Amino acid sequence: MKTPVYLDYAATTPVDPAVAEIMAGFLTLDGVFGNPASRSHGYGWQAEAAVENARRQVAQLIGADPREIVWTSGATESNNLALKGAVEANRKDGQRPHIITSAVEHKAVLDTCSWLETQGCEVTRLQPDSTGQIAPAQVEQALRPETLLVSLMLVNNELGTVNDIGTIGRMLRERSVLFHVDAAQAAGKMPVDVATLSADLIAMSGHKVYGPKGVGALYVRRSPDVRIAAQIHGGGHERGMRSGTLPTHQIAGMGKAFELAGEALEDEIHRLEALRTRFLAGIDGLEGVTRNGHDTDRVPGIINLSFDGVEAESLMLGLRELAVSSGSACASATMEPSYVLTAIGLSEARAHAGLRFSLGRFTTAEEVDFAVSQVALVVERLRERRRSAV
Repeated sequence: MKTPVYLDYAATTPVDPAVAEIMAGFLTLDGVFGNPASRSHGYGWQAEAAVENARRQVAQLIGADPREIVWTSGATESNNLALKGAVEANRKDGQRPHIITSAVEHKAVLDTCSWLETQGCEVTRLQPDSTGQIAPAQVEQALRPETLLVSLMLVNNELGTVNDIGTIGRMLRERSVLFHVDAAQAAGKMPVDVATLSADLIAMSGHKVYGPKGVGALYVRRSPDVRIAAQIHGGGHERGMRSGTLPTHQIAGMGKAFELAGEALEDEIHRLEALRTRFLAGIDGLEGVTRNGHDTDRVPGIINLSFDGVEAESLMLGLRELAVSSGSACASATMEPSYVLTAIGLSEARAHAGLRFSLGRFTTAEEVDFAVSQVALVVERLRERRRSAV
């Protein structure tokens, strides 16, 4: 069976060979396999040094101090730690904490906010505009005296739309409101700088940046005003914010992946822009195609299209030689239309017709051309079948 062309980089990325090579050196007896918390012998010291080197590599990509990086198992845990930890550490007796988020956040944020509602919090879910953006004015208007936290994503994982996080962050800093940013789809894909964003908490993931699955990080701004309570207890690791033996091989892999992403960032953005232009030019001759998301405020690697008269599930079944998705990987088990596409105003039929193509480091021009030909072929076939059935 021929291997499908992989165009689902927003769901996960393959580990870069250079990253895999680094990771292999932390697994076996002849490598650095020690426990980073075992400081009574050289095995532990070497492992700790590797962990701290990776912490510096991750911090450097986002302009942070290494001491502001807390290791987690991925962006889902980072989001949970940020939201639950901030509420627990900062809620006042007798007051219902107020949280502001949006209707198009990742499920790791939306489900956490829903759980926090069961714990006495009030949550405001802002509605995006037709491109998927949340305006700073919306956030400002939703603020209350009891607003404790705002949580918004930098890049939407289905649309690729970029929010004006910097403006929002500066406004919230002036009002002493904590600001959490989900940057899982942004780190390594666009410039991310903690000072420019004015964020207090930033969630990141290893496997979105050609690193391993099962490891992530939470940026926690070093300030007396930024307090989060640990959600995993047992040993006081990571300055008391996240206990557990650190997976040295995964952390070293994430560090190397972030270092590589930083070195190639500008060139990679230009390369993906060219591939995006090539893909959309090829699709241009196909009638009844709608681009979902913002035309300019976006990352180049994510393309979301709706095809009139075609359901995404049927299209994906027909595109057996392409690996694409009809939305976020976290919601792929449901047959419901994408909640992101319905939130930006698409009808249920058009949301059902939405498909995400995401390009990445190993995507070639030949693969893009092949994808275009397959999409055109299958869309026309499905439309013809639909016309014949009427």
